[in-house]
Amino acid sequence: MLAVAECLERNGCQVAMEFRAAEMTGLNSRYPSLEMVEIGEQCDLAVVVGGDGTMLGAARTLAPAKVPLIGINQGRLGFITDIPLGRICEALPPMLRGAYIEDHRSMMLGQVKRGESTVFEALAFNDIVINRGSTAGMVELRIEVDGHFVSNQRADGLIVSTSTGSTAYSLSAGGPLLHPSVAGWVMVPIAPHTLSNRPIVLNDSSEITIEVVSGRKASANFDTQSLSSLQPGDRIVVRRSEHEALFLHPQGWNYFDTLREKLHWNSGSN
Repeated sequence: MLAVAECLERNGCQVAMEFRAAEMTGLNSRYPSLEMVEIGEQCDLAVVVGGDGTMLGAARTLAPAKVPLIGINQGRLGFITDIPLGRICEALPPMLRGAYIEDHRSMMLGQVKRGESTVFEALAFNDIVINRGSTAGMVELRIEVDGHFVSNQRADGLIVSTSTGSTAYSLSAGGPLLHPSVAGWVMVPIAPHTLSNRPIVLNDSSEITIEVVSGRKASANFDTQSLSSLQPGDRIVVRRSEHEALFLHPQGWNYFDTLREKLHWNSGSN
């Protein structure tokens, strides 16, 4: 964290730190500390140090403020935090001078409706997941897209993923990879009882409504934000958010290079 801050300072930046990160690293006496919302209000750029989960939280908060994000990978995978910690002094200076690639990513707005009331609402950058209860059997879900009935599914759950989230839980459940430039979502059943229930790619302008028909202690997860104990009759409504996240990558960055490295694909030969 200190190395990143010092690199930014050497390149003419005024540095502030997120409040909790400054406290944890003991750097709150050296740099001003701000809450994440204040970073959105006061800063021109956010440099996120951590793994993809850290970036998810920052993107959800800062996207409405249109603050661009640069990801420094200190986690395991790094699909969206793509600059290795050891390359910050090499990668950051050209980007601060304007040599970067812009990468716009869409987000989802999810609402849980109970009768006429909205009991939970959150942005999701990766996915919205409905899960069965930890000790219960399958959950039964009724799915509509743009008001058209699709199916009733009995499964361990259902994932609605953005193209960014297609490399996360959706991929583990058998969903396809979507290039980030594709304006689409993936709807993936989790261990469906009927094997003909397969993943489907939808236009991200669609509105998806998922009703809990039966299933005890089912939960809805919006990235890392959760609402537990869904009730039969609850409806999870998913639509595209008006906000999008803006990532900045070093020049030369390529999405396929990221996939090849992180998924350990055979690189072949030129």
